Amino acid sequence: MIQLCEWQQQGQFLSINDQQIFTRQAGDRKAPALLLIHGYPSASWDWEGMWHELTQHYFVVTLDMLGFGFSDKPKNVDYLISQQADIYEAVLQQFGVSHYHILAHDYGDTVAQELLARQLDGNSSLSINSVCFLNGGLFPETHKPLLIQTLLLSPLGPLVSKLINKQKFAANLQRIFGPSTPPTPQVIDALWQLLSHNNGLAVMHKLINYITQRKQHRERWVGAIINSTIPIKLIAGAKDPISGQHMIEHYRKLIPHADVTELPTLGHYPQVEDANAIIAAYLQFRLSRTKQIT
Repeated sequence: MIQLCEWQQQGQFLSINDQQIFTRQAGDRKAPALLLIHGYPSASWDWEGMWHELTQHYFVVTLDMLGFGFSDKPKNVDYLISQQADIYEAVLQQFGVSHYHILAHDYGDTVAQELLARQLDGNSSLSINSVCFLNGGLFPETHKPLLIQTLLLSPLGPLVSKLINKQKFAANLQRIFGPSTPPTPQVIDALWQLLSHNNGLAVMHKLINYITQRKQHRERWVGAIINSTIPIKLIAGAKDPISGQHMIEHYRKLIPHADVTELPTLGHYPQVEDANAIIAAYLQFRLSRTKQIT
């Protein structure tokens, strides 16, 4: 496991739209670029278990989104998915990336859907070559939020965010991980540190608005998957109560020629619960598509 302090030390901060954004990149710059997009309410450290192996194959870029992890967490921002997508595009441009692949999780799935929609609209100067989704609310109609998420989204949100402590946070993590792959104390500690860093709890109720945005932009974001002409893959833990078996089944019904790897024992954080399984499934996806696109 890469310790959180080491993860931070090996990254750098970039100024994007007057905000300090924590970024990490590694691997051969001549290799295909791979963008890792994290979920809510964690940060890019989610990918630490996959980092070494992925950087052997790709030029890997990731960051902590605005309001997450080590990046700035301003209170006067709306935290729109479109703003997060803008940040990713700006960072890729700063690293000299013009063509890239995406591996995304949870909240990051929605950001990936927005980036994909921009490509379909012809509104991006960058080109996405493939997308791989992990567990997330790809379809608002199948998303089953936790009670804490529903409360954060309500008018009580600002108060609820102040009442969250490490014990409650750990209990919610336990609920969404697979029964046979619970979060370790080290994982709980790291995710709590990332959440509470720079008074992050104070913006949780604003970040949770992504659930509302998913409903508002459903046609655009679901349509981006259905109408895409590039390779798209879903790798998902079936034991996830938020977006597990029920979401996988819906994905298969809605997406033409759905390419799905279902992991029966894993939960909402498959890349944390079993990084090797996700690496194997992802590399197999990319290997199977190399003749079509690199």
